[in-house]
Amino acid sequence: MGNRPREVDALLAAVAKQDVPPTRVVLVGNGSPLPDFTGSGLPFTVTTVELDDNLGCPGGRNVALARLRDFGDVDVAVELDDDGLLVDADVFRTVRDLYAGDQRLGIVGFRIADEHGETQRRHVPRLRAKDPMRGGEVTAFLGGGHAFSMRMLAETGDWPADFFFTHEETDLAWRALDAGWKVVYEPSLLLQHPKTSPARHAVYHRMTARNRVWLARRRLPLPLIPLYLGTWTLLTLARTRSAGGLRAWAGGFVEGVRTPCGGRRPMRWRTAWRMTRLGRPPVI
Repeated sequence: MGNRPREVDALLAAVAKQDVPPTRVVLVGNGSPLPDFTGSGLPFTVTTVELDDNLGCPGGRNVALARLRDFGDVDVAVELDDDGLLVDADVFRTVRDLYAGDQRLGIVGFRIADEHGETQRRHVPRLRAKDPMRGGEVTAFLGGGHAFSMRMLAETGDWPADFFFTHEETDLAWRALDAGWKVVYEPSLLLQHPKTSPARHAVYHRMTARNRVWLARRRLPLPLIPLYLGTWTLLTLARTRSAGGLRAWAGGFVEGVRTPCGGRRPMRWRTAWRMTRLGRPPVI
């Protein structure tokens, strides 16, 4: 969005230090102009795309994925937030080896930790979140740092651009699981990221509620929709301390019920059972 030029420079420098170089690098200005990276000393060319409007997290990433497809030589896409930093030089090599070893590996989620090495509980993609170093198959991933199989995306579709912000990762992960792909959390893949709260964004409470309703309407079997939304309503009431936040959340919930959610393609019951066996049934 053009407000983190130093962080972007540091991230590109970290990408340049990887012991397995990237095939392509795309940088999207999401409603923001970008500087010219030609001749910047990087060992690769940065393809820049400037969008007139901010399309949100998923919309901007879809533009980058489309550009990668134009090149035609990318099998795995790594997506990184502009305020993240790759600390280790073997991240791309590890990603390459993971995908080479499993043809049904769809999504690899990175571990996110701040500059002190602390991983926030919300950044561990499982219910038992005390140990951020426990990896393995999961049902969700983190939007800040992850890798996708391009073959998987060709089958499942890209990000849900209409979500704009929040829960777009869940929608994509559920589609991947329903299509028989694996979602893996690999804690050795570290993305250093400042410690933040998602509520820092003004639209957080409204979009969280709206998108959660959309997610349920799009992806869950009918009997699970009230269980899922009821569980999250109770959790929201218990956790939210701001009256203004609750009002925004309620408005977003109503918006999610009344507005079109996109095409409905509920997951199969065997996918719900698979998620339950992985430790997170699709009701929480």
